[in-house]
Amino acid sequence: MNPSQLQAPQKLLITGATGFIGSRLALRAHQLGIDVLATGRVELPSEAERAQELRAAGVPVEVGMLQDLALVDRLLQGRSAVIHLAAAQHEAEMPEAYFRAVNVDAVRTLLAACRDHNIRRFVYGSTIGVYGEGGESLLDEDSPVRPENVYTRTKVEAEALVRSFANHFETCIVRIAETYGPGDHRLLKLFRSIARGHFFMIGSGINRRQCIHVDDLGRGLLVAAQHPAAVGQTFVFAGGEVMTTQQMVERIASVLERKPPRLQLPMWPFIAAAGVMETALPPLHIAPPLHSRRLDFFRKSFVFSTARAQSVLGFQPAIDFRTGAADTVSWYRARGLLPRPAVTEVADRQSA
Repeated sequence: MNPSQLQAPQKLLITGATGFIGSRLALRAHQLGIDVLATGRVELPSEAERAQELRAAGVPVEVGMLQDLALVDRLLQGRSAVIHLAAAQHEAEMPEAYFRAVNVDAVRTLLAACRDHNIRRFVYGSTIGVYGEGGESLLDEDSPVRPENVYTRTKVEAEALVRSFANHFETCIVRIAETYGPGDHRLLKLFRSIARGHFFMIGSGINRRQCIHVDDLGRGLLVAAQHPAAVGQTFVFAGGEVMTTQQMVERIASVLERKPPRLQLPMWPFIAAAGVMETALPPLHIAPPLHSRRLDFFRKSFVFSTARAQSVLGFQPAIDFRTGAADTVSWYRARGLLPRPAVTEVADRQSA
């Protein structure tokens, strides 16, 4: 179902809007004519760039942390719906207390404030990471959660908090699969390494994934914020295409017009090195350049049924991975983040 066919939230607040998903969602909502207010941190260059892009498009941005009660009170004034995407996720050097403060305590504070401000609907952006190791079995919203690190443990706790407020306002939880597309800096290293011929596979590359394009995800989140049948539900939002990591790399290489990388290295030395770094570096407040969660890209398999989102919300992803990868490459190149093919390479391909 298209969000434009639904009754739009009169006044929407998006948290985490200086992040990848939040910024693209805020732009999409604004383009659809929704009155949207964006909030997020501006501590990294990418966050500052996104805040500037939002403001240039006419989206108001309030910078700050949700632990600031005065900020939260100001953000919720006159709002009718919230999509909460702000989270601590990749800060591997930070202690558990930091993740708990951002992912649990701040959510509790925000939920209580939403109750006091008579918010109509609260959509919580969770993660497929709550399923733990995943595996070859088909997962859905009723599959048991097995969080295995501080990030996913705190996300599961936050989900329970959201459910506990269901008597005060409409709630919906969306577990988000691996997301890619224009605006994403997390997978930029992957695209760059393939473009430059430096990529090597760690492990077999046969683990399976179900990536969702950020535009599909944004469309789904807006449906979750508006559809009457979304109330009280938990949904998995994942792409419509299951592929191995090897297939993902080959499709990116095809879009980049490069030969598929063939170098493959065993997993175990990287697991050992990550364990040493994760033990030794965080006490020194140094982010480990390699950590176990980064290796998850090469070893974890997640395959989902998205039947509930399709049957309840009418939501189905529309963008296949190759099309989405081409879209992403165009965005990277337009910003000078990815090298363009050399003129001689283009000429050689054309003559061939």
